[in-house]
Amino acid sequence: MYLFLSILLSVVLGYFLLAMGPIFGGIVAFGIIAGCLFRGVYLLNDIRKRIAVISPDVKEVQEQVQVPELVPEHLKSPSAYKKYLEGKQGSR
Repeated sequence: MYLFLSILLSVVLGYFLLAMGPIFGGIVAFGIIAGCLFRGVYLLNDIRKRIAVISPDVKEVQEQVQVPELVPEHLKSPSAYKKYLEGKQGSR
């Protein structure tokens, strides 16, 4: 119902802007659009501030995260890759 009311009011506003003439109606329409954009930026900034208060600090998160070891222990030796290649060639 709220959406239908918004559409109906937008149609009425559009009709009045069209009746006012192109210059004055254009200025009012630009003001409405710019106001909506500025309000959206204000709300996004407010949401960001609220989330920043709730979210934990980066240092706390980094302390809790355990960095996985990217290279397994058995592959750290230089001869491990050679053994791997020999195993691949032997299986062909």
